[in-house]
Amino acid sequence: MASMVALGGLDHLLFGASPTVYGVLFLPLAALTALWVRRGDLVTAPVVVPIAYAVGLLTVADSDEGLTGRLVGLVTALATQAGWLYGGTLVAGVIATVRRVRMMRRRAAQRRRPA
Repeated sequence: MASMVALGGLDHLLFGASPTVYGVLFLPLAALTALWVRRGDLVTAPVVVPIAYAVGLLTVADSDEGLTGRLVGLVTALATQAGWLYGGTLVAGVIATVRRVRMMRRRAAQRRRPA
């Protein structure tokens, strides 16, 4: 989440809060999250990634004054930029699933090997 907030802030400073730039930066971060997560936590990668996207999107979303304006801006940004969110979640899910399957195959092979 901290990385997405930092990327959102960087996007806000350099590109004027472009949701497209934020989405493009989100995809490799989603992949890295799925690659770096511990083996025991592989199931959490596809869950954490969209939460981090939404939290970081607060720095990029257009908003009016106050809490209500910020929430409306966040919901609007989530609706209009859903493709990036789904794409990053899919990337993290596929990578985590492949890692999990490989881990399960490795364990099964170790069990079959004579001691």
